[in-house]
Amino acid sequence: MSAPVLDVTSGARMMWFDPADGRAIFADNRQETHTLCDGRTLTIDPDVCCDFRALPFPDDTYRLVVFDPPHLEKLGKTSWTHAKYGALFPTWRDDLAAGFRECFRVLKPGGTLIFKWNEVQIPTSTVLSLAPCPPLFGHRSGKASRTHWAAFLKPETEVES
Repeated sequence: MSAPVLDVTSGARMMWFDPADGRAIFADNRQETHTLCDGRTLTIDPDVCCDFRALPFPDDTYRLVVFDPPHLEKLGKTSWTHAKYGALFPTWRDDLAAGFRECFRVLKPGGTLIFKWNEVQIPTSTVLSLAPCPPLFGHRSGKASRTHWAAFLKPETEVES
């Protein structure tokens, strides 16, 4: 499987203009189908079933990585929101920090990470503090401006500490 883009938490690919875009590898830790409360079918069928905390891809592989992890820690296991987006574990801080590390690991030097977060329960600033470097820029969207998009750039060379 070769493509320049990796979506590590693709879910049902709802943010993609073309959910079958061949330029991307779609990864998720779930492969399942749900019938939503309005009768629609929601299918989560990744190209690669894996955990964003331990990606099965080589270092420095992708030019662009998309990271849109679950945003909620408090929601019912049978809710449509849980089915559509998944839920955070109680270890979410460690999980998201590991996810950021893995996203940067698989990015090529000079590659871009696009991160999406909805701060309805957890502030964006708290989550961004878990990233290995600050974002370049971002944008708020949605009816209440609670969804944040942030762009990160992997350094061309590793910074020695």
